[in-house]
Amino acid sequence: MELDELDCLLLREIQRDGRQTNRELAATAGVAPSTSLERLRALQRKGVLKGFTAEVDLEAIGRPIQALIAVRIRPPSRKVLEGFREWVRMRPEVVGIFVTTGSDDFLIHMAVPDTDYLYDFVIDQLTERREVADVRTSIVYERLETRVLLPLGEGKPEREQPTPRPETPPRHPHGPRAQPPTRGRRR
Repeated sequence: MELDELDCLLLREIQRDGRQTNRELAATAGVAPSTSLERLRALQRKGVLKGFTAEVDLEAIGRPIQALIAVRIRPPSRKVLEGFREWVRMRPEVVGIFVTTGSDDFLIHMAVPDTDYLYDFVIDQLTERREVADVRTSIVYERLETRVLLPLGEGKPEREQPTPRPETPPRHPHGPRAQPPTRGRRR
């Protein structure tokens, strides 16, 4: 879908602060409130804006420990994979589920009260399932998110330009105190 500069500006602002009023968005974008409202509605109709949600602080609700659990399922049939996916999706500890390619079939993002809870879940529930062939658990030290998502440019990703290095005088091959060879007349 083609998004113009105004669409991108509205998307950026609504992701930055989803509680802004339409008037505030319009003022930031430099357009009439009716234009802003119509553009936002069009973005919703086209499925670009899927909804508006509240961000919850996991630590504040007693779930400070986050983990990523890679799971391999056997046999990897559609019925088995879908059954496992639905079981995981219904778990209250689960923050997100990724169905993946490669050596793992699922990557499960969980948030739990403590490591004992995580251990009990992995050992007593997850690995007890017949279809689970392998599990690898990683504790998350820090979670960083990109809060504003916009369309990428056409073609290849933009390369970062190297940061210019500060100019330093070249080192002399004979050491820091050596005098450069003289040219011309000798003294």
